[in-house]
Amino acid sequence: MTPLTSVIVDQITRFGPMPVSEYMTLCLLHPEHGYYTNRQALGAKGDFTTAPEISQMFGELLGLSLAQAWLDQGSPSPFVLAEIGPGNGTLMTDILRATKSVSNFHTSMTLTLVEASPAMQARQKTTLDKYDVEWADDLTALPDHPLFLIANEFFDCLPIKQFRRTDEGWQEQMVGCEGSSLNFVLGKATDPNAFQQALERPIGSMIEISSASAAISGAIAQHIGAFGGAAIIVDYGDWISDGDSLQALKSHSKIDPLTLCGQADLTAHVCFQDLSQAASHFAQVSAMASQGELLERLGITARAQALASSMQGETLENHILAHNRLTHPEQMGTLFKAISITPNNANLPAGFNL
Repeated sequence: MTPLTSVIVDQITRFGPMPVSEYMTLCLLHPEHGYYTNRQALGAKGDFTTAPEISQMFGELLGLSLAQAWLDQGSPSPFVLAEIGPGNGTLMTDILRATKSVSNFHTSMTLTLVEASPAMQARQKTTLDKYDVEWADDLTALPDHPLFLIANEFFDCLPIKQFRRTDEGWQEQMVGCEGSSLNFVLGKATDPNAFQQALERPIGSMIEISSASAAISGAIAQHIGAFGGAAIIVDYGDWISDGDSLQALKSHSKIDPLTLCGQADLTAHVCFQDLSQAASHFAQVSAMASQGELLERLGITARAQALASSMQGETLENHILAHNRLTHPEQMGTLFKAISITPNNANLPAGFNL
């Protein structure tokens, strides 16, 4: 039993089963035993690898797309260049390298990382030591300037609630315990009309709701709608998240999400329909594109060929594998999706369509 498992079992024993959303929050963000509090999660030595860790091309192309959106909106100055959920800072490093030749882009920006974890801030400070970086705990701390924002694999780690349809109606899936072992249990049935959009789903169906995801997407769009800017959101999911998608990753392998609490990453598929609907109240939202489709539109094949011209041997082989991993339909190419948010009637960032 991990130290955090003991804490969770004690809490459930005292107060009863907890929602999946509360369980995820404890596992990831507990101040002493949480996953993001203590671990080097990213990279080959971590538990999962994100697109920026696979190849510099990912960040370069998305960075240039944001820079073009900045140019299209008249090169506003000052503006905020931000990343929410910036990991080790690798993605922002690639964005900054790719955009350094865009006239006045760097001199006009306030570089801000939206990151509440002191441990992660320390890693980001090391990675971005050549730049003047500000940190914000949340979006509300950003100044009232145009916002050009990137969010890659951020929304998939936000807490979800799960509801399963039974003969009694829609019951919330909770985390309970038997002795020292955690298990899933069902709570009381909700209002029969709570999920009108899912009335036709059969008994046993599950739906997932992330109120936090919708709130943050709406907050990003509200800022952009009021002050200008653009956001690019890339994440693991689909237009509609259907079924049980809660998963845990440990050493690049899936494990039972109720084991190794605080020592494995917990994620759930992102529902891009919910993100889009929340944002569309305040700003323009693009059509959803697959990651592979977006990167191809941005010219990843030409960029890969240019980089390959100076490579050979194992370096070249790894480069080809990285290109395939980012774009191939059977790898990250279709598993990951993307949308953009811009002010109403503004040009969409390069690579996106309405």
